[in-house]
Amino acid sequence: MKNLYILLLSIFFFSCQQKENKKASAESPNPVVQKEEKQENKQIGDTIAMSYKNDENIFSAEGHLDSLNSKVYVQFKNEDLGELNAQIIPDTGKGNIRFNQIIFPDKTSDGPFGMDLKIPLKQKGTHILVIGHSLMADNSYYGNFKVQLNIRKE
Repeated sequence: MKNLYILLLSIFFFSCQQKENKKASAESPNPVVQKEEKQENKQIGDTIAMSYKNDENIFSAEGHLDSLNSKVYVQFKNEDLGELNAQIIPDTGKGNIRFNQIIFPDKTSDGPFGMDLKIPLKQKGTHILVIGHSLMADNSYYGNFKVQLNIRKE
């Protein structure tokens, strides 16, 4: 009987020492497909930060004027001297909307302008365009519009 216990005990310890061979099924996970996010300039609050140019090397963004945001500020960084050609295209085609002001990097300003703007950029840095209603005209514009900026280098 004593021999039986020793035999069982040695079998028990011997079996605990052996490693179990498990073959894990090698399932390949589904490939992760990442959608390429389109880089676009968006209005956040009352500001549009122009960071991305489209295929034609033009800054383009959609904005919205309403009773809460009666002015929209368009910020863009100019690294080269040149000429700014900008235009506002309202969804309705026409409207009481214009470039009210341009603020240069040295905090000087110029304006008002119309729906089209053509001005030389003689300073490098961050410029701000202020878009809003013309206070000289009736029927303030509320709705969506598109703004395009083209900077031509000298």
